[in-house]
Amino acid sequence: MNGVLKKLAAVSLGLLFLTGTALAETIVIKGSTTVLPIAQVALEAYMKAHPGVNISLSGGGSGDGIKALIDKSTHIANSSREIKASEIDLAKSKGVAPTETVVAVDAIVPIVHPKNKVRDLSIDQLSQIYQGKISNWKDVGGEDLKIVVISRDSSSGTFEAWGEMVLHKAKVAPRAQMQASNGAIVQAVSKNRYAIGYVGLGYLNRSVKALTVGGVPATAANAIAKTYPVSRPLYMYTDGKPTGETARFLKFVLSPAGQNLVEKAGFVPVTKAKKPAKTRK
Repeated sequence: MNGVLKKLAAVSLGLLFLTGTALAETIVIKGSTTVLPIAQVALEAYMKAHPGVNISLSGGGSGDGIKALIDKSTHIANSSREIKASEIDLAKSKGVAPTETVVAVDAIVPIVHPKNKVRDLSIDQLSQIYQGKISNWKDVGGEDLKIVVISRDSSSGTFEAWGEMVLHKAKVAPRAQMQASNGAIVQAVSKNRYAIGYVGLGYLNRSVKALTVGGVPATAANAIAKTYPVSRPLYMYTDGKPTGETARFLKFVLSPAGQNLVEKAGFVPVTKAKKPAKTRK
């Protein structure tokens, strides 16, 4: 009899577990590796406060996130660039209405190895380095060493933003080493005395040295004031106006608690530079 009761109890617990799993709501988030740390700290706090909610998060780049939104395989697409007109047209053809929410402000920061003597580069110098027109550090006040150019891959929103604001749509030199994430760039630059790369503000650490651009440091105040020349908003895109748990999660990200997490992640809260959500048409 005791054995039967134990079996019934086990079955009941199993059914309770399965029912709880089935009822748990899931939010899928994909896209930008720049926005990834923001989404990570936000989802950890949100899931702790809402145990019945599961949130799946993956990177891959802004382009991949927007593609997933268009294909209806994600609830939220993280992006470090604004959605393109061609992507909006494709989304519309599939019945998707991309709606953007600005969740933070970021600065794209050129980084070098800590032993590199260079401290500042102008936009023009950065452009020429990435186009391959300047190939030695001595030409920009450094040592007589060949510059190793490290860039994000073409699916990255940071790559596109850098291309517009620094390269003015000129092509990156073929010899540039392309990396799939901000973290990979930090790692590559930290191990190569001759390297230069660029990352989002939240990825800066002591293993690399941040350069000023035109004498202006990449700070929160300068990004908000737009005095730092390579700053941009960070986005979370949804299909139409978000509803249900997705809407509640985005509301949390924009709340004082959520924006405090944005700041702790190393990015700039949108408190003073907030742009309302809108449907791109």
